[in-house]
Amino acid sequence: MSSPHASPSHDCLLRTAQGGVVTLTLNQPERFNALSETMLEALQAALDNIIQDEHVRCVVLAANGKAFCAGHDLKQMRANPDKAYYQALFARCGKVMQSLVHFPVPVIAKVQGIATAAGCQLVASCDLAVAASSARFAVSGINVGLFCSTPAVALSRNVPRKRAMEMLLTGEFISADTAAEWGLINRVAAEGELDAEVEALTASLCAKSAVAVRTGKAMFARQLAMPLDEAYVFAGDTMACNMLADDVAEGIDAFIEKRPPQWQHR
Repeated sequence: MSSPHASPSHDCLLRTAQGGVVTLTLNQPERFNALSETMLEALQAALDNIIQDEHVRCVVLAANGKAFCAGHDLKQMRANPDKAYYQALFARCGKVMQSLVHFPVPVIAKVQGIATAAGCQLVASCDLAVAASSARFAVSGINVGLFCSTPAVALSRNVPRKRAMEMLLTGEFISADTAAEWGLINRVAAEGELDAEVEALTASLCAKSAVAVRTGKAMFARQLAMPLDEAYVFAGDTMACNMLADDVAEGIDAFIEKRPPQWQHR
């Protein structure tokens, strides 16, 4: 059963759930919600747990404090100067990012502050993103001599090539409006309206057929990696299977009869 009350799975990550919407809140504001080993472990555990709940319709990834996420914990990284350690850390981070991409329901980044380096990667790995007008974004590893190679994977799948390279090579911040223009985020919320904007988006998603949303998210991610001809074959087969769902029959009948649909699968 969903509950509106917080039930932290770990001190650094809070979890709330209501009406099919699960919110995971990064909760280390004093560390700018850095993706430390502990934070990555908590995120992965939470996603692995949520995926078992068929009643979840979407996930919101939020944060407390001035920063959404400042990327990897640089102090922790400097304290472990070992290639094997770094490889394991980036592999763990990559697993979290891929878990977001392949998660069965939409994941929305709710960005209230800065999102830098792997924090920007976190935003780019979500299906949708809404940011406060004061939010800013950067992949700033270049400023400390480190090219943001792993953030580049997610970034380059969201924004045009030259825009991505500009961010990666300069490390400069872009505004929320620019991030929306470039395709990194979907919407910019006016001051004080971030909660309402995200709630409106989640309400829209939850009003749709759960079968259609889950089918669509899985299909969309897979077809991106395919050649055009293979993508059309795969999409056609997916759509044919989707057409056989009870919700589609109900949706088409409701459209013809000019009434709201009554989805059977929530």
